[in-house]
Amino acid sequence: MKTLASRSLQVFAALSISLACSASALAQTVVKLTTTAGDIRVELDAEKAPKTVANFIAYVKAGHYNGLIFHRVIENFMIQTGGYTPKLDQRPTKPPIPLESGNGLSNMRGTIAMARSDDPNSATSQFFINTVDNPGLDAANFPDGRGYAVFGRVIEGMEVVDQIRAVPVAPSPKNEAFQHLPLKTILITKAIVESKK
Repeated sequence: MKTLASRSLQVFAALSISLACSASALAQTVVKLTTTAGDIRVELDAEKAPKTVANFIAYVKAGHYNGLIFHRVIENFMIQTGGYTPKLDQRPTKPPIPLESGNGLSNMRGTIAMARSDDPNSATSQFFINTVDNPGLDAANFPDGRGYAVFGRVIEGMEVVDQIRAVPVAPSPKNEAFQHLPLKTILITKAIVESKK
């Protein structure tokens, strides 16, 4: 009986260690965004935003972001991408995910967060990088009480982010929905998942 209990305890301990290692590995996932302005590496926080990180990684692995533009650039706010081709065609997405704001991560400079519509649970593939501290986007401060879900941070390439934020922008003459479209097209040429260095 003691032997069985001992073996069960060993199996449980081994399983716990395995799960902890898996969670740790996921929590340390880094995604490299190769853009026409340079490389940006973001570290994802799966512990604080598990569904958002899993969703983002799925899009990366599917090649969804390859060939998409930064379509909304507001210098002292954020740079947004993840939805449109250079011809401003929207790329198809998967169903939206639940909002994971209020997770302890704040919309500070260099953090990455999911874009959404007025519906808090409408985020799909589009995301933005905060170019300045934007605590007003946090759930506790946003008018709807939900805010925008941060799920990681830039660990390399903030100089690239700053280069992108500084590009001249103008409303698109072809589509009035794009009010802050860079005059010079900036592409994500490739997005890949890396392990943390």
